[in-house]
Amino acid sequence: METKIKIAIVDDHKLVSRALENMISTNPDFDVVMTCLNGDEFLTELSDSKVRPDVVLMDINMPVRNGIETARELKINYPDLKVIALTMEDNESTIIKMLNAGAKGYLLKDMSPENLFQAIHIVHEKGIFYTDLVTQSLLRVKSETKTEKFLMETLNVRELEFIKLACSELTYREIADKMFVSPRTIDGYRDSIFTKINVKTRVGIVLFAIRNELL
Repeated sequence: METKIKIAIVDDHKLVSRALENMISTNPDFDVVMTCLNGDEFLTELSDSKVRPDVVLMDINMPVRNGIETARELKINYPDLKVIALTMEDNESTIIKMLNAGAKGYLLKDMSPENLFQAIHIVHEKGIFYTDLVTQSLLRVKSETKTEKFLMETLNVRELEFIKLACSELTYREIADKMFVSPRTIDGYRDSIFTKINVKTRVGIVLFAIRNELL
C-alpha cells in the first residue's frame, strides 16, 4: 500500500477550508492532517504535532500572519515542507513575492479538482508546479530584469553619480556645484538619463535607482 501524501490547509475562511478538505478527501492519494486559520496557528501546530504534512495549501491574505510571511518562515525552519499558494490573488507582484518566499506552486481558488490534484502530485514528487499565469509573470519579470541590466550598462560614471545625487534633496544647481560642472551640463546629464532609462521625471530616476540598488 502506497503512503498517502499528507496535506495541510491554511486559510482563514472556514467554508473554503471545509470545501477544500471535502474535495481532497475524494482522492485516495491524499490525507488532510491539519487545517489552520492563519500562519501563526499553523506554525504553532506544526511545532507541537508529531505529524508532519508533506504539502501545505496556503492562502495569502490572512490575519495575524499572512501566507508570504508564513512561507518565508517555513523556508527557513521547515525546508522540506512544500508550499502551494492557493488564493484569489492573481496580480504579478503577489505571485513573485510568494514564489520568492518559497512557494513551489501557485493556484487560483477557482481551479478544477484535477488541477489541484495534479499540482499536489507534481510539487510533492518533483518540487515545482507553475501554471501559465505564473510562467508568464516569471518571463515578464526576467525580461524586465534583463532590460534594466542593459540600461544600467548604458550609463557612464558621471551619469551614475548624477543619479545618486538626484535622489537627495539637492536642487539641480546644488548638484552642479557638487559635481563641479555648470547647470547646463547637469541639464545634459538629466536629459541623457531620461532618454536612456526611459523616464520623464526625477521621481522616475529615484525609482530606477531603488530598483537597481544604487542608493
